[in-house]
Amino acid sequence: MICALASAVCFGTATVLQAAATRAAEPGSGAGAGSGVDAALLLRAVRQWRYVVGLALDGLGFVFQIVALRSVPIYAVGAALAASLAVTAVVASRLLKVRLSGTEWAAVAVVCAGLALLGLSSGAEGSDPGPSSLPWWLLGVAAAVLAAGVVGGRLPDRSRALVLGLGAGCGFGVVEVAVRLIDDPFDLTNPALYALLLGGGAAFLLLTSALSRGSVTTATAGMVIGETIGPALVGVTWLGDRTRDGLGWLTVTGFAVAVAGALALARFGEAPTPDPAPLRGAGRRG
Repeated sequence: MICALASAVCFGTATVLQAAATRAAEPGSGAGAGSGVDAALLLRAVRQWRYVVGLALDGLGFVFQIVALRSVPIYAVGAALAASLAVTAVVASRLLKVRLSGTEWAAVAVVCAGLALLGLSSGAEGSDPGPSSLPWWLLGVAAAVLAAGVVGGRLPDRSRALVLGLGAGCGFGVVEVAVRLIDDPFDLTNPALYALLLGGGAAFLLLTSALSRGSVTTATAGMVIGETIGPALVGVTWLGDRTRDGLGWLTVTGFAVAVAGALALARFGEAPTPDPAPLRGAGRRG
């Protein structure tokens, strides 16, 4: 559970650092500025130390995520990863001077309370291998996520953000489950390995596309739902994830509370621009 929380801290902090570095590298004019597509932006961003540190934190967070998924139930890891939004909100309030409302600070507290309940009630990682067809189902879901990106990209902005965000969450969920099904990372005959690669890649592409146009809040809310509920059900149903004896109700409560708090902080799916003035909702995204 400590590794799951460390992963959330890494991912949440990386989001703010990369957002700050990207803005510092953004020229505001030139090729692609009008369309929002600037192929050279990444090259400019990697020259910023904050962006490089953010990438390093993403890599470290992924390592922590793998360790956590091999040690505790998927539902606990999924809720902790959703809590990275709370980390982003707190770090953004310090580094980017983003003003959090009283409701948002309460949501941060709610996320922490939900994770505390999960830490107290969750059992050990399940040892069941699941049905033999599960890796192939994961590969199919990963392919469906990629197909959903093609279809969703043609929808109006609001529907587009929801579909792409939900698809991205499902892709990240595939990664969570696939990690549990991979014993040998060099076994090229295991379809779970390809599901992990395809699901993770598709999720990244869909989330990037969702955040590039449309509501950040809508896209992130869809992602949180997709990456928590489905994998949690798979872990409990097929992989043997359980709670401590007699504390199943506390686990369900903690999971629901943590995810609800994360949804309340969904606008921090992409670190927001600092509020320029204390006017009604000025600077708010989503």
